[in-house]
Amino acid sequence: MHQRTRGRPRAFDRDRAILEAARLFWRRGYSGTSTRALTEALGLSTSSLYAAFGSKAGLFEEAVRTYAERYREIYQQAVAERDLRTVVERILIDSVHEFTRPSDVNPGCLLSSAAMTDRTSTLDTSAYYAELQGWNEQTLLARVERAIRDGEPELDEEVAAGVDAAALTGLVQSVVHGLSVQANLGTAREGLLATARLAHKLICRQLTSPAS
Repeated sequence: MHQRTRGRPRAFDRDRAILEAARLFWRRGYSGTSTRALTEALGLSTSSLYAAFGSKAGLFEEAVRTYAERYREIYQQAVAERDLRTVVERILIDSVHEFTRPSDVNPGCLLSSAAMTDRTSTLDTSAYYAELQGWNEQTLLARVERAIRDGEPELDEEVAAGVDAAALTGLVQSVVHGLSVQANLGTAREGLLATARLAHKLICRQLTSPAS
């Protein structure tokens, strides 16, 4: 006798399912996205969706964390660079590439999405994103403070000694947030990269040129 297979189908692609779900959540928010809309977009039955993600809330939370955590990865990788100039460059340039990833692999920016105003019983999206941004800022601040304290070779000693680490960190963060806004407004990648490179050049000039 043929035994019926339960759960998700063999062709199930979890990453693709999360991407499609994120697109819906980003546009409509958690509350505005029905389970029926999700099953239709993902090509799954309700039972298969629950088997894969536990619940609609489970799918929402996995989508938010999957795409938001990319920003944390940018900072984690950047602060591991050997010099502060490269750290700043990696944050700015890698952020632009993340903001402008092609739509077939990226649902869009969470910050400007409807999902930012929603929450489940275990995940408040706005609070989660604020925590993530705070973590990024503190990670960069610690790296800037280390560069100044240790006297990294590429920094002018006199100039670096007078640098306000918190202000420098705030400047980099402000540029990143501005680039995000421009990306959401449709600015092309090359235009954003040009802005990021100019910002990097100006920031590094302040760190490496002795005061006249």
